[in-house]
Amino acid sequence: MNSDIKIFAGSSGKEFAERMCQYLGITIGRTEIKSFSDGNTYVRIVDHVRDEEVYLVLPLGLDPNNEFVELLFWMDAFKRSGARYVTAVVPYFSYAKGDKKDESRVSIRARVCAECIELAGADRVITMDLHAAQIQGFFKKPVDHLFAGPLLAKYLKTIMSDNTIVVSPDAGFAKNARKFAAELGVDFAVGDKIRTSHDENAEIMELIGDVSGKDAVIIDDFSISAGTIVETAKILKKRGTKSIIACLSHIPLSIKGVEAIEKSDITMVLATDSINNPRIKKSPKIKIISVAPLFAEVVKRMQNRESISDLIDNIPEEVFQASIRDLQL
Repeated sequence: MNSDIKIFAGSSGKEFAERMCQYLGITIGRTEIKSFSDGNTYVRIVDHVRDEEVYLVLPLGLDPNNEFVELLFWMDAFKRSGARYVTAVVPYFSYAKGDKKDESRVSIRARVCAECIELAGADRVITMDLHAAQIQGFFKKPVDHLFAGPLLAKYLKTIMSDNTIVVSPDAGFAKNARKFAAELGVDFAVGDKIRTSHDENAEIMELIGDVSGKDAVIIDDFSISAGTIVETAKILKKRGTKSIIACLSHIPLSIKGVEAIEKSDITMVLATDSINNPRIKKSPKIKIISVAPLFAEVVKRMQNRESISDLIDNIPEEVFQASIRDLQL
């Protein structure tokens, strides 16, 4: 049934979609994208899609405003072309950070984005590691929410020592850190982080847990400035850790963020390719595992009308091997 799978890519999703197609043994669908001098975006589906089930891959990553508008245009184009069922594959959903109304007169941006994607024509969404799990509730259509943790943990098991501890930078991520630590079979510690403004700077006030003499693994969902993980690494070094690895589900790092990591006590940053970020490619400290095979396996099982629930926690060996093959490791 693999030949029946139709995968297309938006401008920021081509490499990811090609890795999905490589795993599935299919050819990526043909599309045309233009950006005019006045800022307008033009999209066109070249292949026939009438009455087909199609998948459009487009992370909302380094240029989220333009990528989001492009995603809406693609949804509309597929529906107007007669596609029977359209799935938006969004490995990184940048506006997931706007998941609540915690101040006066602000927008719940994640909810607005969810509604627009559905109104434009998406029948389903596949995404990974949303900033807050409740964002799934902003969608009325089905959302398949994947997690990078099991894949990252599977790789870490091949390189970590017997004296490893998982560290959450703040209490808000403690539940995820506890689950990640359980996956590795180690203890975990929690940092006390405060953020006083809407910039990307945070301050780690305290660390709860004994990390002395241990190899630390900092776990977080994403980092832009690297401020949180670098500050956490400083505290860990002061508390006597031997080595420090940072694990990120998404890596929308700025140039300054990459530079901060290079100068820090962090030995290695392990992340996924949910965003195609050219800023990280020259950093010897940043290692990338592909989650494209995981997304491809989900698509294959959806097409075959099979369950995907066991993929949430159990990564098949063939998916893992494809994820670490020929990439930045």
